[in-house]
Amino acid sequence: MGVSKIENIRCSTIVLGISNAAIALLGGFLIVVVYPSCERQYVLPFLAVSLVSCIRIVTMVQSGIAQEATARTILESPGDTAAVVDTVMRRERRLRYKKWLWWTRFALILVMLQFAGAVYLIFHITDYIAHDETSSGCALGVASNNRWWKRKLPVLFTILVCFVTLVQCFTGMDVLRWRSFYSTQDHAWKAHYSEIFDHGIREALCCLGRSKYLSVMEEDEVFSVAQLLGDLVAYRSTGTGHLEFLAGLALLQRHGQLVHTSEELMEAPIDKIEEAAVLHKFAEAAYTGPLLDFGRNPLSFPCAWVYRQGILTPWTRNKRPVLHGDNWWRGHAAAFLKYVKLPPEVLRRGRVNQAKCEAAYFVLVLHDVKCVVIAVRGTETPEDLITDGLCRECALSEEDLDGLINGDHIQPSVKQRIISSFPHHAHSGIVEAARDLYMQIEGNCRDNDGSEPCGLLSSLLGPGCECDGYQVRIVGHSLGGAISALLGLRLYGRCPSLHVYAYGPLPCVDSIIASACSEFVTSIVFNNEFSSRLSVGSIMRLRAAAIKALSQDSKDKSTPIFQLARRFLYLSNYQRDGTERMNSQSEKYSRQIEAEDQGISTSYQQNETRANKKECQESSLLEENQIKANDITVEHDEFSNSDDLVSQIIEAVEGSENDNSSEDFSEMYLPGLLIHIVPEERRFTLPFLNSLRCQAVTEDYKAYVASRENFKDINVSPSMLLDHLPWRCHAALQRLLDAQTAKDSHHETLNV
Repeated sequence: MGVSKIENIRCSTIVLGISNAAIALLGGFLIVVVYPSCERQYVLPFLAVSLVSCIRIVTMVQSGIAQEATARTILESPGDTAAVVDTVMRRERRLRYKKWLWWTRFALILVMLQFAGAVYLIFHITDYIAHDETSSGCALGVASNNRWWKRKLPVLFTILVCFVTLVQCFTGMDVLRWRSFYSTQDHAWKAHYSEIFDHGIREALCCLGRSKYLSVMEEDEVFSVAQLLGDLVAYRSTGTGHLEFLAGLALLQRHGQLVHTSEELMEAPIDKIEEAAVLHKFAEAAYTGPLLDFGRNPLSFPCAWVYRQGILTPWTRNKRPVLHGDNWWRGHAAAFLKYVKLPPEVLRRGRVNQAKCEAAYFVLVLHDVKCVVIAVRGTETPEDLITDGLCRECALSEEDLDGLINGDHIQPSVKQRIISSFPHHAHSGIVEAARDLYMQIEGNCRDNDGSEPCGLLSSLLGPGCECDGYQVRIVGHSLGGAISALLGLRLYGRCPSLHVYAYGPLPCVDSIIASACSEFVTSIVFNNEFSSRLSVGSIMRLRAAAIKALSQDSKDKSTPIFQLARRFLYLSNYQRDGTERMNSQSEKYSRQIEAEDQGISTSYQQNETRANKKECQESSLLEENQIKANDITVEHDEFSNSDDLVSQIIEAVEGSENDNSSEDFSEMYLPGLLIHIVPEERRFTLPFLNSLRCQAVTEDYKAYVASRENFKDINVSPSMLLDHLPWRCHAALQRLLDAQTAKDSHHETLNV
């Protein structure tokens, strides 16, 4: 770090450097001048803290050098280089980042030592004051018998140590400002955060026992996930911070509220609700690890997990079926069977310990209802998270769509539409997992002449076999539901009685395939759960909506970030079009907002009529544009020195938007028939509370056949995470069945 680069240093770094230097000097002064006759054990704390401060200054210099080298390496590797050159430069980037990370971790250890020293000094200062400044300890007792300034120095020393520790905790370990290097370069921010996520994911996997990921240097699934996450954090190129982005999300939650137009929707078929409620327990039981018990029993989940795993009944081990990857006492098989309350002989095959892009599954044969059930587990392990993160689109082959193209029960018009619109795309991680699951269940039957069964399903469902004529049901929750849908696309041609029930699945196919499989795939979404709206496109639109909400919030005009963002927005249009085109700008803004209401902002509409909303927006925009034009004219001299900075940020914002639009992210949709379960609050007044004007509230549920277009955008709500818990959907399905039963009983009573 040269003198010419002093502007790259953070203000907090300068403050910390000066403070650490003051601690070192003051500590040395106390040791040499104030306590020259003290014993070693009393001087040692002051000596240790002073020495740590000196080492901290050296560490800050080395960390700054490593941070600058990392930033320079990222800037020298643009995204349009050749594949071989990009691989070499990425290796260099990773090595630079590891060196900077090492210095950062070492600095963190020093901060922890400073914190321990601060606690020690505070304890002794408190003890000294508690004894009315008559402590016999040498370090403070000597000071009590000298001049007043000598008595104040230990207190000042302790305050400085505490100050440095607190400032370091709140400001982080960065020495330089990343923005001073990257400015508004979109590719630099993406590469920077890709490295951060890549190292973070690998270290997390190493802590979970997957150390093999830590030494991988070439591109793999972790790198692909990190690259996607880096693209999502590219809003840093526009000057938006992480806390500001979260503030934008909070504004969306506060202002945006999804409008339910249930009166325009058709109620879901009751037969689908009944069967989905019966089969849901299999999708829920597939979570055989501690995750399900932790969600249900946050305090006593270890006991519940031990009970479900059958550890307390080891004598029943030999009676349990053997699953691939199960533990030695066959606990996962015991947990699954105990949850569904079925005997061991129904579970024919399964896998619980899977690698990347593989799925855990269970195959059951239910003779009493003549049904074969395949339950696919959702996200539970780090490998499942990697599969979730591989959400770039990939092309679907004819084999992946075998059930739609070669199925005899598919309508010819649907087949023709699928064939004529090739290629089709889907979620790449889910496609890979579905292909692997098909090989596990059915195997490669292409080379088989059909004389004998080639897979588990064929051996069960073939003519004259054990389950000849049985129905097939594939169920799964979250990631398992999406994999089940892709597996059903391939098996439907072989199993005409097949039906897939996906609970809270991820959007995983294009619109044509999503509509074509409506006959044998049913996706059930509970209220506002985020998973059914989670895709690359929806996250990109959510990011844009959050930044727009942050810059257009009218209630926080005094906040500097809102003023700055709003000034950039209107100054950009003023510089491009001039004051003589103010009216045309207003018309353009009106058209833009109207388009946003049909697109990105569909999930964040206010509970008001569109006509009134449009009229209010047009009038307010006309007034606000005129006011802003006057403000810009008046304040032109005041901001003349910052015109270059403003222009740079405006160009960065426009460039970022153009880059995002140029990235062709194919839209993903929920597969099959879409059933949306929504809560409906019913208010009624109790007779004995009439005088108090109090109302009681009961929550019922309604299920509607929804349009998959309504699930393209993430609905930011307080319940978006909790609604994804599997037992919430199960409880809602049971409430729907109970309400239907009560309704049928009431009709029978009236008929009698």
